[in-house]
Amino acid sequence: MEKMKTATVVEKELGGQKLVLESGMMARQAHGAATVRYGDTVVLVTVLAAPSTRDIDFFPLYVDYREMHYAGGKFPGGFFKREGRPTTKEIISARQIDRMIRPLFADDFNDEVQIQCIVMAADKDYDADVLAMIGGSAALMLSHAPFRGPTAAVRVGRADGELVLFPTYEQRDNSDFNMVVSGRSDGINMIELGG
Repeated sequence: MEKMKTATVVEKELGGQKLVLESGMMARQAHGAATVRYGDTVVLVTVLAAPSTRDIDFFPLYVDYREMHYAGGKFPGGFFKREGRPTTKEIISARQIDRMIRPLFADDFNDEVQIQCIVMAADKDYDADVLAMIGGSAALMLSHAPFRGPTAAVRVGRADGELVLFPTYEQRDNSDFNMVVSGRSDGINMIELGG
């Protein structure tokens, strides 16, 4: 009889909501997998890492971030029955994850690493891109890839003169700036700021 698998769950209160990281129950064939939940938004992040079969002198890191229609309770209909190509927001979110992660691998490391971020549920309050950044770091830490993490990420806005962690869409619309910060315990490695 096979032993029952148990999940590893880590919870932290941030910005008035619980940030929950979970591993061990989903995507067990991936080299690393983590589910990140904040409010009703849920993101599954998986990592696959394998030695490159090509003789290359660069690091082939592939990051895919997708916000599926079903995450918001919609299903494609009419002529187009499939999800389609990535949107501009999905491409920018994937690049954000890449910018946070790429510097934390050795310069001579050239194994192929694929990071898949799938938004499984989306609520009307919180964006999933920063959750995917957190999940990417967690999944890499669970894999055998030589990642010099972990990293954390947070979105910061300013509403009514007060700094707000993980601002809602409404707070972001009323904020005079929108900032995403990521880093390790020894410092910041990526900042994106818009105003």
